[in-house]
Amino acid sequence: MIKIEAVVRPERINLVVEALIEAGVGGYHVLNVSGKGAQQGVEVFTGRGATTTVRAALPKSIITTVVKADMKDAVIEAILIAARTGEEGQIGDGKIFVSQVAEVIRVRTGEKDESAL
Repeated sequence: MIKIEAVVRPERINLVVEALIEAGVGGYHVLNVSGKGAQQGVEVFTGRGATTTVRAALPKSIITTVVKADMKDAVIEAILIAARTGEEGQIGDGKIFVSQVAEVIRVRTGEKDESAL
């Protein structure tokens, strides 16, 4: 089983969720957060043609899902396409983190691993 966490622009989250559902993902969690990565803030117009970069944490959304290993590539591709801004993408489009999941247990029934997904 594979855990996939994608940090994306909040305005892209609906597109990412739709792409996950089309890829066959059964469940996911969305969390709105703020943070700073390679984007390093945003450029702000200060008047008279001047701009400055505000180096503050920016709003992002994290979507997390756990899928069977054979779905990994399809889910990652779906996220890449849905989260990318334009054809080439832009700084701040996000990152995807992929990790192994050792065990999953459904609290209600006690089912384990893939049957708990």
